[in-house]
Amino acid sequence: MIVHVKIILCGLMLGVLASAGTAQTTLPIWPPGKMPNDNGVPVTDSIARDRIWQVARPELTVWPAPPETNTGAAVLVLLGGGYARQATLTLAGEVVDWFNSLGVNVFLLKYRLPQAPNVVVSYQAPIQDAQRAMRLIRSRAAEWGVDPSRIGAMGFSAGGHLAATLGTHQTDYAAPCDALDTLPFQPDFLILISPVITMGRQTHQGSRQNLLGENPAPELAEAFSLEHQVTDQTPPAFLVHAADDPAVPPANSLEFARALTDHGVSASLHLFPFGQHSIGLKNNPGSTASWTLICAQWLREMGFTEKK
Repeated sequence: MIVHVKIILCGLMLGVLASAGTAQTTLPIWPPGKMPNDNGVPVTDSIARDRIWQVARPELTVWPAPPETNTGAAVLVLLGGGYARQATLTLAGEVVDWFNSLGVNVFLLKYRLPQAPNVVVSYQAPIQDAQRAMRLIRSRAAEWGVDPSRIGAMGFSAGGHLAATLGTHQTDYAAPCDALDTLPFQPDFLILISPVITMGRQTHQGSRQNLLGENPAPELAEAFSLEHQVTDQTPPAFLVHAADDPAVPPANSLEFARALTDHGVSASLHLFPFGQHSIGLKNNPGSTASWTLICAQWLREMGFTEKK
């Protein structure tokens, strides 16, 4: 039985991610009374076993790169967990440390889960929060030392699906709210690790059910099968998957990369023999351990981490 532990909003990320250093700030992404898709049912944040299980109010936690190495690049990090939870916070700390070492500013989003009791339309809540987070980053880019044209999104597993949705969907799920609605929400690049991409035959069934419901309409499943939503305006992507992944078939990454290249968009796909569904920043088996080095080089080659 999972025991949910109530914690203070501002301490949710900071306490668990102490190893990543002191965050500059944690802030709610929605103004009071302006969060869309909320039915008013009271919920509390909860965390157990290094995972977030319920989100009352989405928050963005900022880890700026050291001023002397700050490249101006930034990344919005979206944790996975089958759209049932967000896991693991230990992994998030490793992501923060790695990106900061590259001079990249990190923004970790605690987003609403689709089946939460305070959510009205399940599939809209995560993407509403992700779109708002991107706009919030761009609205305060100068304050945080960020180049608003070099902000990427990184996601693991179902978080990869959310990042890819952010990169492919043109619908503004979050509007209307305030002046931030005028800012673009699409990321400038994607980093997808073991991502869920399709809602079709090769999907991760738990992610599909939690996001879309048990029997979604065919047009809804099509809309969130992101290999079918790619256009020539989709940002370039770096994808990592393991051939032996038992949870999310590697066809998810393969089909997304194929769609990108078919539309003339740069795709750097890395399918490693081992790693299952636990590829992280550390302790990866064999050649899978090299993905962070390759990704760092890709970011430089694409001009995202060039210091300006």
